[in-house]
Amino acid sequence: MSSLLFLGIILLFIGFTTKTLNPGLLRFSSLFKIGGILAIILALLTASIRIIEPGKVGVKVLFGEVKENILASGLNIINPLIKVEMFDITTQTYTMSGTETELTQLSDAPIRVLSADGLEVTIDMTVLYRINPTKAPDIRREIGPGLSYIDKIVRPTARTRIRDNAVIYNAIDLYSTKREEFQTKIFESIELDFKNRGLILENLLVRNISLPSSVKAAIEAKINAEQDAQKMQFVLQKERQEAERKRVEATGISDYQQILTRSLTDRLLEYERIKALQNLVKSENAKVIIMGDTKGASVLIGK
Repeated sequence: MSSLLFLGIILLFIGFTTKTLNPGLLRFSSLFKIGGILAIILALLTASIRIIEPGKVGVKVLFGEVKENILASGLNIINPLIKVEMFDITTQTYTMSGTETELTQLSDAPIRVLSADGLEVTIDMTVLYRINPTKAPDIRREIGPGLSYIDKIVRPTARTRIRDNAVIYNAIDLYSTKREEFQTKIFESIELDFKNRGLILENLLVRNISLPSSVKAAIEAKINAEQDAQKMQFVLQKERQEAERKRVEATGISDYQQILTRSLTDRLLEYERIKALQNLVKSENAKVIIMGDTKGASVLIGK
């Protein structure tokens, strides 16, 4: 716009001063005037048209004053004297991590905090947020242009709230049972702070919580001990089941023997003995078999 406007002013100046500067160009003065006017009009039209890309909004600034209404994505016709500053309203991430590949992005080192039991805990976390489009003028007015809100709001708010909430918990609780509760509390506190400053918190991810090496070793030893105890409990349970099986088996055998003892009378025993001897007599090798005692002996002759 500025170069085209400058050209239009120059042409108008020449058109109105040709008689004084160069009388030979007097016949072209009308052309200079028309060209200058057209250049100025074109410059003003160009300056009045603003195309806002998708995912962005435009904040209007006129003579240092931030206007309340924003420019939405698409084609907009505005006062050519207004300056338009773009704000990204898509989801952005702020990561606190020790991973080298992420430190090159919009991120900081992980947060080191003291837990309730005085241990230093290192927390990796990612904050997902975006600008509230209707609050973009307030952000420009109160925080500053461009990405000022990242250094002035996002970073300090996120890191401060993480520290404030971490001191409530013991290190082992943060690492295990209270991790989800810790994440929820941080989300609620950051969400409120962001809302008051024109930002929307979409999600918050606690990616990793690192404990001191001595504490990690103690936790691993405890886990191993619990696993060994569970394994031993399984072995003991199996032995109990085997002992119970043997007890039931022995009881069955004992009951069988008792029943058999009660049912075996002298006559039944004699009958079974004779039956067995008869089977023996039928054998090809049996010749003479003497049964009974000396008083009532019986003789069975084989084949």
